[in-house]
Amino acid sequence: MPTTRTATTHWEGTLFEGAGQVTLDSSGLGTYDVSWPSRAEEANGKTSPEELIAAAHSSCFSMAFSNGLAKNDTPATSLDTSAAVDFTPGTGITGIKLTVRGVVEGLDNDTFVRLAEEAKAGCPVSQALSAVTITLDAALS
Repeated sequence: MPTTRTATTHWEGTLFEGAGQVTLDSSGLGTYDVSWPSRAEEANGKTSPEELIAAAHSSCFSMAFSNGLAKNDTPATSLDTSAAVDFTPGTGITGIKLTVRGVVEGLDNDTFVRLAEEAKAGCPVSQALSAVTITLDAALS
């Protein structure tokens, strides 16, 4: 059975002078300020669609990778994943770089990288973002 998660945004004003707040409705974890300057220039304590995509991608990839490692009978002790989402005003999202470092007992680096690539391909968020080039930098810590 599918699950649905929701967020809402209230925006006031124009794109360049206005601002809004995005609320994570499903989890109730909070409401966060958003604005064009926080998206296209410095964050200044506000979030952006790209930061939210990065959070979704890094967490989804970590889940997919931990599952792949467990199925390989080499469960991870730890995985640290970051996602960097590049945004160019006037063009849009131009790329995503996943970086993962892991501690996995009994696994060589080549197998770690291969399983990471498989996780990237199978990650539902990677699949949803497939219109953008997604790169991966994976290595054992």
